Amino acid sequence: METVEELKGKIESTEDLQSVVKTMKALAAVNIRQYEKAVQALEDYSRTVEMGLRVVLQDRPGIPVAARTAPRDQIGAIVFGSDQGMCGQLNDQIVGHVLKTMEDLGIEERYILAVGERVMARMEDEGQKIEKYFQVPTGITGIIPAVQTLLAEIERWNREYGLNQVFLFHSQQLSGASLRPHTVHLLPIDDRWLRQLRETPWPTKALPMFTMEWDPLFSALIREYLFISLFRAFAESLASENASRLASMQGAEKSIEERLGELNTRFHQRRQMAITEELLDIVSGFEALSH
Repeated sequence: METVEELKGKIESTEDLQSVVKTMKALAAVNIRQYEKAVQALEDYSRTVEMGLRVVLQDRPGIPVAARTAPRDQIGAIVFGSDQGMCGQLNDQIVGHVLKTMEDLGIEERYILAVGERVMARMEDEGQKIEKYFQVPTGITGIIPAVQTLLAEIERWNREYGLNQVFLFHSQQLSGASLRPHTVHLLPIDDRWLRQLRETPWPTKALPMFTMEWDPLFSALIREYLFISLFRAFAESLASENASRLASMQGAEKSIEERLGELNTRFHQRRQMAITEELLDIVSGFEALSH
């Protein structure tokens, strides 16, 4: 049977664990809000880039809008997951979604970049070769250099393999801890989207003008569009990871509270038994001395 001292030690250890879980829970909640704000702030910049594309495309109404044709026998995939654990089924869900999507596309030649050690391990467990692995940024400030690195990798794919079909796979937060896998067809650029931008009338009578050469300006705006898409994928994936971790911590906190209640009950029972035994010993000793 456990002694009072052993139970007291277990209670102290459980309370320490409870403190750690509460801290992680608070950090996850703060991080979720931080990444949600980043996604919201990105919307304004995204609208600015789209308006710039509208100006550039409307300047050449006679030129057909068409993206460069992508080879249909190869695909580039960037899969966003997590480096750390305690985030539920996030990595399993995104890996399952990636495998199903690529199977539906029927493309065998695949170049895969993994963002997150755990999602890389899950992909390799499923027999998928990972070309490169990148760590998940630890904060908002780390997203921009990570996006620039991925843009360089996409350019390398195009230069070395002629690859121009790229997909992004990441988790997207719906509400609370509810998540869903999300796919972005990054390249080639959607022709219908470009035509829609060109055909959308300008909102005011003051038509904008530009002085740069058309080709470098259009290329710069498309690069900004790619930057926005990758930044949004990072931010939404990190928000989803922290939402999933928050849910896991809430479950862990509930289990710890139940365990702590059980230990405290056993501690008080054992302490009462010890006190009762001591009292009985005193009474027995007193009776023995009286006789």
